[in-house]
Amino acid sequence: MMTADIAIRVPEELLASVPAEVRGAGRDDVRLLVSRGTEVSHHAFRELAGQLRAGDVLVVNTSATMPSAVDGTADGEPVVVHFSTLGPDGRWAVELRTPEPSGSTRRRTGTRAWTSVALPGGHRLVLEEALSAAGDRLWWVRTDASDVPGLLRRYGRPIRYSYTARDQPLSAYQTVFALATPDGAGSAEMPSAARPFTVEIVAELVRRGVQFAPITLHTGVASAEAHEPPYPERFEVPAATAWLVNAARAARRRGARSASLQGRWRVTGGRIVAVGTTAVRALESAAGADGVVRAASGWTDLVVTPGRGVRVVDGLLTGLHEPEASHLLMLEAIAGRAAIGAAYTEALAGLYLWHEFGDVHLILPDDNRHSPNCSCN
Repeated sequence: MMTADIAIRVPEELLASVPAEVRGAGRDDVRLLVSRGTEVSHHAFRELAGQLRAGDVLVVNTSATMPSAVDGTADGEPVVVHFSTLGPDGRWAVELRTPEPSGSTRRRTGTRAWTSVALPGGHRLVLEEALSAAGDRLWWVRTDASDVPGLLRRYGRPIRYSYTARDQPLSAYQTVFALATPDGAGSAEMPSAARPFTVEIVAELVRRGVQFAPITLHTGVASAEAHEPPYPERFEVPAATAWLVNAARAARRRGARSASLQGRWRVTGGRIVAVGTTAVRALESAAGADGVVRAASGWTDLVVTPGRGVRVVDGLLTGLHEPEASHLLMLEAIAGRAAIGAAYTEALAGLYLWHEFGDVHLILPDDNRHSPNCSCN
């Protein structure tokens, strides 16, 4: 599996173990690292509006987080079932994990096909086949529970990893943009880049002329141990979002041409900034080779790499990722390796916090790179 070549080590004390509102004044009480090329600046997240411009578009994921972790029993042993993704054939993709005394879990090895798992409420599931030939971590299963989202609401809790100090309520894993779906589907893990947003910050951005464009991508379970690339996930890019993104990009190109005629190369507004890697993945999945975004829905297995590049996204608001994570390839595709290396060096030196309850990183275009022949993307 490809990973980004970022040679850093994240000390344990920089892994955010509790939500920002537990350790500070509110969920927006996190730090904001801003990259423009290799230039890095440091801010509070509440200063986000000052980093954006009227006409910029923030693309946000409306997927709600499910209480995806459920206790069960397999082969006479306790397990924790992480429900991930509802497949098109009615089966669910799940991961079986071994509970730890601390309340977190560890990877379970030796799981076999046709293993039966007892679930709360007298329900069962059966592992039918591995999701990927590359390993036995994720399985397609069938269950006698006719309403899995209902089972999760009754017996489930949010997925928790070892770096978190204790269980948190489901509300701690919902973003201000989360919307319930008719079928109860959602994300196994929070689209965490949007977590620091509050109603007040959204209102301030709108007041300043920043626009919001919703997409939906239901995230599956990641692996803190294996750092696997994402597998196919359900997404939707509405027609209204496609129209707004295309209109903003067209307005920006017109502004670039006008600036060129006047001998200026600085272009303002109209930037497409994805809030989270999930928003990048959905938006780029809906974009053609011509860079035009079209309404789309279904499944995406797109992995954005420097070789593939990006066609639509100009910037990204995201968390800080482990050096082995495939997400860093996406960051390199947007900003370049030198920019990401400089940002992560600054983040370590500045004692920024990693993971879903940690600080965030805003990657913006380097305006100084514009030239008369720029594509302004």
